[in-house]
Amino acid sequence: MHANTIKYIVKQYMKMLMQGFFLPVIYQLYRHIPVQSHRVVFADAHHENLPFSMQAMHQTMKEKGYEVIDFLYDSGRISTLRQIVFMIRFMKLYASARYVFLCDYFLPAASCRKKKETMLIQLWHSGGLLKTMGFAASEDIPAFYKLNPHKNYDLVTVSAPCCIPIFVSSMHLPKSVIQATGISRSDLYFNSKFLTNCREHFYTLYPEAKDKNILLWAPTFRGTAGSPYLVGTEDIRNLQKELGDKWLVLIKAHPYIDQKSLVSNCKIPTEQLLPIVDLLITDYSSVLFDYLLLEKPFILFAPDYAIYSKTRGFYLEYDSLPGPIVIEGNKLAYTVWDTLQNPPKEALRKNRQFHMGCCDGQATQRIWSWIQENSEARRITEC
Repeated sequence: MHANTIKYIVKQYMKMLMQGFFLPVIYQLYRHIPVQSHRVVFADAHHENLPFSMQAMHQTMKEKGYEVIDFLYDSGRISTLRQIVFMIRFMKLYASARYVFLCDYFLPAASCRKKKETMLIQLWHSGGLLKTMGFAASEDIPAFYKLNPHKNYDLVTVSAPCCIPIFVSSMHLPKSVIQATGISRSDLYFNSKFLTNCREHFYTLYPEAKDKNILLWAPTFRGTAGSPYLVGTEDIRNLQKELGDKWLVLIKAHPYIDQKSLVSNCKIPTEQLLPIVDLLITDYSSVLFDYLLLEKPFILFAPDYAIYSKTRGFYLEYDSLPGPIVIEGNKLAYTVWDTLQNPPKEALRKNRQFHMGCCDGQATQRIWSWIQENSEARRITEC
């Protein structure tokens, strides 16, 4: 058995031990702490700074006068001991929080029977439907993992009604928990100040790009978070040479990749680049669905499609997406020119509506309204 495989299996069993025994005991030690009605915690184990998916809701809770606590750490950058210390600290906060917001897997939140007064909201970090996830993907939750890392959610927000049955299945949650409110992160793409700031910041750093077409390659990673890898990197680097000086080719690899070996050639976050670029090249990344909100053309560059479709799989027909699929790198340059000249405008509009139909700039407000209504209903029931 490969060393990375053994390491992965051991890590999963350690996670089960943490979720099923150690952290529940810690939570019981703090359970006597009363819930603070104005305490809100934003928790994430994948970022040291507030993730984009949380920013709109974070701002809303601050404006409403709540005590907002950011509990953020990047588990990939710290030791196992420090991770355990962070998780213990979270369990103490968890016992006293009125609302806890997540945007990704966060094991400590699923590691106890939480208080009814505490509401756990999963904002999730992507919209639409593409590659399998959760219990449908062994890379996310292996078959031998006997607990549910999505336990305790009171609300999971999704971008459109088409996502509801998929999230029910992939997270093993009741349908009532999954709500097509739109995803909070999408609101920023309807914020004119955000869009203006993106442009100003970009052209301050890249003044030479003002007269060029801008292309962004934003692929997802393959493998696991501990052993990620990319395909097609050299083809993209060659693409800049083929397209010439009238193009600027930006590369934004997944953070897991850049932690291992720096591939990205741009420090601006991907979400701030999408409003600027003329064409996106991606593969199986959910960045595609944020980009759909802008109704701009894209290309699916998937050299490993045959393998990926069999090992990971999709929730839809890959070729149903409104972008050409390129398998061979030497066909990229021609496809770039053709796609930019002949964007499939109607197909982009229809796909946006199907995958992101509830993302209209008001998602955060709808999420907050749902939380308020259900908090009040719960209070009345408890009385």
